[in-house]
Amino acid sequence: MNKFETFTGIAAPMPLVNIDTDMIIPKQFLKTIKRSGLGVHAFDEMRYDRQGGENPDFVLNKPAYRETSILVAGDNFGCGSSREHAPWALADFGIKVVVSTSFADIFFNNCFKNGMLPIVLPQEQVDLLMTDSERGENARMTVDLEAQEITTSDGDVIKFDVDPFRKHCLLNGLDDIGLTLEKAESIQTFETEAAQARPWV
Repeated sequence: MNKFETFTGIAAPMPLVNIDTDMIIPKQFLKTIKRSGLGVHAFDEMRYDRQGGENPDFVLNKPAYRETSILVAGDNFGCGSSREHAPWALADFGIKVVVSTSFADIFFNNCFKNGMLPIVLPQEQVDLLMTDSERGENARMTVDLEAQEITTSDGDVIKFDVDPFRKHCLLNGLDDIGLTLEKAESIQTFETEAAQARPWV
């Protein structure tokens, strides 16, 4: 997993509430176990028409938002089924941060495991960021995880909370496997000693 570093990116407004995981990545794309290649299908039913052409009214199809890396979303983002393909699809599209007033628990946890930062803020602060994100290519925000700050295109600074352990994992690019590998030396020592003590196992 890549380290989460301070970055400046385009923010897109997605004010719809209750965007569920089936809207993020529809069920017909769940056959793969690869984390790559799903970005093209993110928000598939909103993004494309029945003939497979792009819906010009969908925010991420608009020229100003094609390089979006931050989503400012409505309440209860990521609800529905527990599919981990949802954060896979967002990450593969290029989304690094999702801001909302609330998230479904499983989706929230899966974001951290896939190098994405979900940020929970009060409604008035989400509204401010939503308004800022409506500026198209000028909606460039800076997210500083170390300082726990979002800086808007106008220079306003919004502080956010994040669990210290999850912050550590993101800053150091540690998923569950990475955390285990940090203990590789201790694991190897244990295995060696166990083999010597119980050679019949």
